[in-house]
Amino acid sequence: MPSTRATLLAVPLAVGLLGAMAAPAAATAPHGARPGTSLTCRGQGVDPHALVRHRTEAVIHAPLRTVWRLQTDVERWPSWQPHVRTAERLDDGPFHRGSVFRWTTPVPPNPATPATSLDIASTVEQVERDSCIRWTGPAVGEGLHIDGVHVWNFTEVGDGVRVTTEETHTGLQVDANVPMATEILRQGLETWLSDLKTTAEALTHARPR
Repeated sequence: MPSTRATLLAVPLAVGLLGAMAAPAAATAPHGARPGTSLTCRGQGVDPHALVRHRTEAVIHAPLRTVWRLQTDVERWPSWQPHVRTAERLDDGPFHRGSVFRWTTPVPPNPATPATSLDIASTVEQVERDSCIRWTGPAVGEGLHIDGVHVWNFTEVGDGVRVTTEETHTGLQVDANVPMATEILRQGLETWLSDLKTTAEALTHARPR
């Protein structure tokens, strides 16, 4: 049976890509994030009891409509997020409360575990168009089960949009090594924001003037 540490090492980027779940202890969370000051969408936030959490943000120099469309057009995620292998909406139309989507991300092999993938089932719990999204759901892979809560806020600023995201993870494997799991989550959220920023800004600059 693989060790907990080996299992976590097998998913350095995959776990981080799960999508918003709050920040852990204040010592490891940016912006002083802690229970009670977390991001919210329609009054609901991340898991206040989660040990593994991270919050980060970026200013994207693109119209809000472009950023929102990229983030909510789930089935196109693989076209701009290299580490999202598949993505499928299980309902139609704009995001609404109860929207469900499934997506997968690869887990590389290591000496303790074979190559596999995480299967993530996300449910939109709260949403306000052009303003915020909150989704929850499990991510399951070989030897790994994570429950996540992910909140996104979108705020127009100057010539762009400030995108702030916060995510929490809970589960036996991540709770067994909180510093490592938190660092994995940090890398994943910052990669997601970087990809979103790069894609939205490229689309904006490519438009004919």
